[in-house]
Order: sequence, then structure tokens, then C-alpha cells
Amino acid sequence: MDGVKHTSEDSELISETIEKLPVSVSREGKGKRLWKKVKYQLVEYNSLPAYLRDNEFILGHYRSEWPLKQVLLSVFTIHNETLNVWTHLIGFFLFLSLTIYTAMKVPKVVDLHSLQLPEVLKADLHKLQECLPSLPCMPDLHKLSGELKSTLPSIDLLPSFSRWHVMDLLYNCLPERFSHSNQTDVCVLRSMKEDVANMIAPLMLRPITRWPFFAFLGGAMFCLLASSTCHLLSCHSERLTYIMLRLDYAGIAALISTSFYPPVYYSFMCNPFFCNLYLGFITLLGVATILVSLLPVFQNPEFRTVRASLFLGMGLSGVAPILHKLILFRHQPEALHTTGYEVLMGIFYGIGALIYATRIPERWMPGKFDIAGHSHQLFHVLVVAGAYTHYQAGLVYLKWRDLEGCRGT
Repeated sequence: MDGVKHTSEDSELISETIEKLPVSVSREGKGKRLWKKVKYQLVEYNSLPAYLRDNEFILGHYRSEWPLKQVLLSVFTIHNETLNVWTHLIGFFLFLSLTIYTAMKVPKVVDLHSLQLPEVLKADLHKLQECLPSLPCMPDLHKLSGELKSTLPSIDLLPSFSRWHVMDLLYNCLPERFSHSNQTDVCVLRSMKEDVANMIAPLMLRPITRWPFFAFLGGAMFCLLASSTCHLLSCHSERLTYIMLRLDYAGIAALISTSFYPPVYYSFMCNPFFCNLYLGFITLLGVATILVSLLPVFQNPEFRTVRASLFLGMGLSGVAPILHKLILFRHQPEALHTTGYEVLMGIFYGIGALIYATRIPERWMPGKFDIAGHSHQLFHVLVVAGAYTHYQAGLVYLKWRDLEGCRGT
């Protein structure tokens, strides 16, 4: 009887277990889904692993050790890195657009409308035709005037001329009767021919090389994209955080070093010694800083001073060529114009670095700027503003050298 009784009780127990089994499985499934949601919720600063703790004044809305898929999707969600990602991602697309636009508009960087060429050129060409009648080396100036006027909108520049070629062409057409007679007539004629040559020559020049300008744009895009990627992916794991930070530092080094290419090259393109000296020095510093940023051996604490010194050296290396430019071209308005842009760029970068270092404003009200308005976001905006200011300076350099070449250097 006992065995039958036990068997009956066991059967009842099994039946009850079977009846309850679907509910338990269902609850377990709901529990897993709930835990999954909880696991990918934003956490507070105190819950972070040590490698993710960077700013104790940002108290919440952190992502911590999320799977890569969830990390990538978080670019479209709200957390304390959202604006850090998008401020530089938008900046990247801005500079990508500027690069494409500049590449498509290379000849039109020169503002020909500001020269008021058509009317002035027409009048001076008529005067020159009257002074130099029927000379075999002179072109048909009436025809040339019409051709130049018709080509102004398209600015398809001729390949084989330079400003000095035009000057020589006009000087060689001086009539022999002026060579040993009235010196006043010679001076007037030469002065008039200089004016005409200075107006014609820009239309006959190929634009100067753009590679230093595009090197800067490439450095800016690399820096902005590396920074945006770093802020997006660093919460995945300690290993990925380490890699992304190294890439971010390399991007900063690339931006700083390539920023000096346009001012150095276009200021000293007619002085090869100083051009090569300054470009070589900043390039070596940039390569060294990038290597120090990427190679693991230089991440040890004993190399902290070396890393800081390289970044500081890159920033200070721009002082010498800028001062040299101001001395060399003190009478050129473009020198002051570009220096003004460069000073403004330095102000943007300097204020951004100061805000980043002092962690203002979140240190005044911890937790109030977790999502928007904290120091790193302000730093990102100022970096984009500084880089865009330098882009505007680059346009001034291009216009200056396209029009002037090495004349007066």
C-alpha cells in the first residue's frame, strides 16, 4: 500500500509540475528579456568600471560594457556621449562637403569680380593700342579684350603663361624710338604696361598647387571622425577603449600638424629653404607624435612627459613661421588678414582646451549637464569652429598666391 500511495502522490506531483511548467517557462523568458533591458540601461558614475571613469562631475546616463551592436545603435539614442559623437560627426561631414566644394571650384577661389577687370582692361588696352601701333610682337588688343571679357565667367586659365611672361612680352614691344629719347614717355608707357600686365596675368595663370590645403582638410576630417568614433565605441570594452583613445590622440596630432601646411607653404613658397625647413620640422613632430600616440610602448607612465612635450611642441612650432611671415610681408594686407584668422583659431582652441581642463560648467552643478552642455561638448564645438576659421584663412592664402605669385617676395 505504501508503494502504491507513494506512486500516486508522485503522479499527482508530476501532473502539477507539468501544469505549472508553461507558466514557469513563460516567466523565465520574460525575466530574461527584462534582465536584457535592464542590462543595457544607462548607469551612474559609481557603477562604472575604473577605465570608464573620467569625469566625476557627470553623474549619470553612462553606457557601460554594452555589446557592439547595441553600442552602434546607441548613436541614435540619448546618453551623455550623444552630443560628443554628433558634434564631431557633423563637423566631419561639414569638412567633407568643404573639401568636395573646394576641389570642384579650384579656379574660382580667386575673386575676379573684385578686380573690376572688364571696364578697366578695355580702356587700358585701347590706350596701349594707340601707343604701340602696328608692332609685329603685339597681339590684336581689341580682339584680346573681347576674348578676355568672354572668358571671365568660366575662368579657364591658359596653361603656358605667367605674370612675368606677360610683362616681358609687353616690355619687348617698346618702340625703338623710346629707347634713347623722351624718358618721361618711357616711364608712362612702362607704368601703363605694368598695369595692363598685372590685370591680364591672373587670367593666364594656372592656380597654384592645392595639396597643402587639402592636406589640412584631410587632417581635420581624420581628427573629427576619429574623435566621433572614439566617443561612440569606447564603452564596449577596456581593450576597445584603449584602441579608440590612441586613435583619438593620433587624430589630434594629425590636425595640429597639417594645420601648419597651408600657412607655411603659401607664405614661403618662394623661399624654398624656409619652406622646407618649417614643413620638415612640423612633419617630423607630427609623425613622432602620431607614433607615440599609437605604439603601446609609449603608453607607460614614464613616457607621459614625452607625450605632453610633443603635443606642446607641435602647437608652439607655428609661432616662428607666423612671426616670420609678418616680418617678411608686413606691407601685404593678406599677411595681416591670414594672421587674424590664425589668432582667432588659436583663441577657439585655447578656450576649448581651458574649458576641457577645468571641466566647466559641470563642476559648478554636478549632474545638471550630463546630457547637454558639459565641457567636452563645448570643447568639440570650439574645435570645429577653430578648424573652420583656418579653412577661411586657407582661402585667403590661395587667392593671394593665385593673383600675386612670387611678385614682390
